[in-house]
Amino acid sequence: MFELNPLGKMLIFFGAILILIGGALLLAGKVPWIGRLPGDIFIQRKNFSFYFPIATSIIISIILTLIFSLLGRR
Repeated sequence: MFELNPLGKMLIFFGAILILIGGALLLAGKVPWIGRLPGDIFIQRKNFSFYFPIATSIIISIILTLIFSLLGRR
């Protein structure tokens, strides 16, 4: 029939990725400048608040692009 070995490896890989993302989210609250950069949009009204971290998203995207491009060069 078919082997479950590749499926098992893929599940372990995605599990490790989820653990890394979870750890990063836990540590992100301890970094004071994450989410408070100039360029992040925060609108607060009487019963409404809107937050869109544009600058933070751009910086995280640049960092991840650099990491993945360095890891991709084998």
